[in-house]
This record gives sequence, structure tokens and C-alpha cells, in this order.
Amino acid sequence: MVKFSLIAVAVGVALLLGAHWVSVDYLYFATYTILQFVVLATAWNILGGYCGYVNFGSAAFFALGAYSSVFLHKAFPLPVPLLIVVGGIVSGIVGLGMGYLTLRLRGSFFAIATLALAVVLATLVVNWDYVGGSRGAYIIRPESIDILGLKITYIEYLFALMLALTVIALIAARAIERSQLGFGFATIRDDELAAEACGVPTLKLKLIATTLSGAFMGMAGAPFPYYIGYLQPSSAFGLEYAVNSIAMPMIGGTTSWVGPLVGAILLGTAQQYATVTISSAVNLLIVGLMLVAFVIIAPNGIVGLVQERLRARRRQ
Repeated sequence: MVKFSLIAVAVGVALLLGAHWVSVDYLYFATYTILQFVVLATAWNILGGYCGYVNFGSAAFFALGAYSSVFLHKAFPLPVPLLIVVGGIVSGIVGLGMGYLTLRLRGSFFAIATLALAVVLATLVVNWDYVGGSRGAYIIRPESIDILGLKITYIEYLFALMLALTVIALIAARAIERSQLGFGFATIRDDELAAEACGVPTLKLKLIATTLSGAFMGMAGAPFPYYIGYLQPSSAFGLEYAVNSIAMPMIGGTTSWVGPLVGAILLGTAQQYATVTISSAVNLLIVGLMLVAFVIIAPNGIVGLVQERLRARRRQ
């Protein structure tokens, strides 16, 4: 685990230095979006992939992190790293509460309950004037920031923070997958009734999963107001966050930490390319086409397909 953490940090530092050397503003904007989806996909996979509970409320937790930053920006401004921590705490607490109320439901009933959570939170935000309500809220960010005597643009600063958050999320997902907690999640995914009969504390494990998943989604959303500059409910609770956070792990593979990473990079890159060459309006179309294609070609995702091919070669 230590070796993997060091490798992940080294790769993150290399990406940061490479982006700084290229120093293209659009590269920061596009890569920030892809990294944001890596965190969202990894967070969704903790509950949806490891435990097998499909969550349609990703946009709600993402928006919670974003609007917690807006609230604190108006009340008493804090540095963005602290806002990320606060966003994670707020979304984690809501995730715990949501889990306690809904995890006794299973299958489609749980999925509908998470979707209802997103609708309720969106309605509350629309009618909350302090954070902008339906009008939205402007976040004025500086052009640059000094860090240890080095002056960098603010978007590069946000990119560095999201890159660090991505590394933390991937390390946490891999640690969970290979720990006793991850084995408990796997028993819930495979057969929850059998796990309960064997004495596995399924409700406790599911509450941990909803808390961790919600916390990472909220952390991904906390810097978003500073990235976009103007936050409104339609952008924070956007359909693309709910759809992409589900589609990316399914395309990459839901049983491993690698799957959400592969799916987010593949789908996120395709969407950014389409945004530049065609229009951002086709992003959801790309998600639908790729999701249908991979469900037919690779039902277990890219990682699952590769694992099956490797097993077949070993048998031969």
C-alpha cells in the first residue's frame, strides 16, 4: 500500500510539472474536469460498485459541496483546501443520514430514494436566497495566487488541488478494496442475505460506504464555484454529474479501483474533445452511445474484459 501511494503521488507530481511546463490555460480547464469526474466516479464506485447499491444522487452530493463553499464564501471566506474539507464533512454527514433512512430499501427502491434526495435538495437550494437561489451566485476569484513565493494562475492552483484530491481518492479506493472493509462490501454485493446470515454487519458497512461516497463527492464539488465563477442550481445539480458518475465506472469496471479511473479518462477525454470540436450538447449522447456499446461488448467493463482475456490465455 505504501508503494502504491508513493507511485500515485509521483505520477501526480509528474502530471503537475508537465502541465506547468506546457502552461496552456485550456489544458488546465479540461484536465480539471476530467480529474473531477475521476473523483466522482471513484466515489460512486465505493457504494455502487463495491456494495452493489446503485446511487442516482451523485449530483446532490456534488452540489452540497459546491453550495457549502458558496455559503462559507459569503459568511467567512476560507482557503479552498479548507472548503474541500468542509464540503466533504457536510456531504459525508448527509450521506450518513441518507443511508440510515434509505439503506433498508434494496434494488430499484433505493435508487429511486437517492434520486428523490437530489430533487429535494435542488428544491431547497432554489428557494434559499442566501446562496443565490434560482438566480445563482457569483464567486469572484483572484487571477493568481502566491504559493511559497511562486506566483501561479488560480486555475492552475485549482488544478493542483483537484489532482491532489484525485490521488487521495484513488489511494483510499484501493485501500478499501484490499482491506477487510472491502471484503465486507463484496459480500454485500454478492449476496446480502447470505452475508447477514453469516453475521456480517451489513447495515454498518453500508452506512460507512454511503458516508465515504458522499464525502468524496462533496469534496469534488467544493472547488467547483471557484472553477466556474458563477454557480446556479442547473449547473450544480446538472444531469451530466449523475449520468457520468454512473457511466464511467460501468464502462471501466465496477469491481476494481482501476475501473472508474479508466472509464473517467476515456469518457471525459471524449467529452472534452467533442466540446471543442462539436458542442457540449452532445456529451450526454456520447455517454449513451459508449454505455450501450460497452454493455454489449464488455458487460463487466474494460477492466473485466481484460481480466477475462488474461484468464483465457492462462488456460490455453
